[in-house]
Amino acid sequence: MISGNLFIITAASGAGKTSLVRELLAADPQIKLSVSYTTRKPRPGEVDAEHYHFVDEATFLEMLGEGDFLESAEVHGARYGTSQTRVDSVLKQGNDLILEIDWQGAEQVRRLYPQAISIFILPPSIEALEQRLHDRGQDSKEVIAKRLAVARDEMSHVAEFDYVTINDVFEVALDDLRAIIRAQRLKLQAQTERHQALINALI
Repeated sequence: MISGNLFIITAASGAGKTSLVRELLAADPQIKLSVSYTTRKPRPGEVDAEHYHFVDEATFLEMLGEGDFLESAEVHGARYGTSQTRVDSVLKQGNDLILEIDWQGAEQVRRLYPQAISIFILPPSIEALEQRLHDRGQDSKEVIAKRLAVARDEMSHVAEFDYVTINDVFEVALDDLRAIIRAQRLKLQAQTERHQALINALI
């Protein structure tokens, strides 16, 4: 049975991860996105069950206690978690799945799914990251300062990842992500599973 690839995509807040993933999903129906659970409040335009499953603290802790999460972490004062059932279901269907999670979550996932492919997206500079956070218009100067401090700590874990791309020019970073996904699909084991009859006939 063909199983899909599990991709972990991590970036500091403001590095452009969400926009890049959105483009990947729009162009490739074989890629699915794991919708995380979170205790933070929805931002303007965010829809429950589409961007996140928004739950209260008590519900999240109950799910955590019951072992529902593949990984969970606390970031910027809010909790985030990935559904184990959802991950297993998508992969068994042969689809590729993207987890948009932080480095802590990535570390937890790699323990259970060592075959997962991890990608870290970096900004071109700390100044560019700060400007992007300002341009979003969602946070105060104090919150942005805290996010930048957290971002430096997050980016210090870049060496733990399989691939790194720098989101300076959006289309270049997007092409980098597409190349990683395509290369993973062309690995021997994946191609053997998909084309066993052809390979047997040829050799």
